[in-house]
Amino acid sequence: MVLLTRRATFSASHYYWNESWSAAENERIFGKCANKYGHGHNYTLEVTVAGEPDAVTGFVVDLKTLKDVIERDVLDVYDHRHLNLEVPEFAKTIPTTENIAIAIWRRLNAGLNVLPSMRSAKLARVRIYETTEIFAEYRGESA
Repeated sequence: MVLLTRRATFSASHYYWNESWSAAENERIFGKCANKYGHGHNYTLEVTVAGEPDAVTGFVVDLKTLKDVIERDVLDVYDHRHLNLEVPEFAKTIPTTENIAIAIWRRLNAGLNVLPSMRSAKLARVRIYETTEIFAEYRGESA
């Protein structure tokens, strides 16, 4: 089995806020990230697929197809957006790095599983960097 990773970047803003808490509790738990005006990050996304290389092409997956799915299902939806206000999965879910990784997995897994070029390959990992020091990785457990 070979793991193949494609990297992409996008910029987005967000804030942390739990609607069931008071403003004071949100500020106590989330600090400056509870500011509803939001703040932004330049995210780096790594998408890893796993499979056996095709006997004819040597590819685990066609990289152009993988790029197209990442652009359509993630970048076109997330890039230069306010995640809380413009991305449906974060209307009621706090867009933490962890939750972003899970949401991207769900989007990509649905988009990749219908492709003929993904018959022998599977989505193996989504890693999202919020900063160079902070990232979350999701491998589909309990998805």
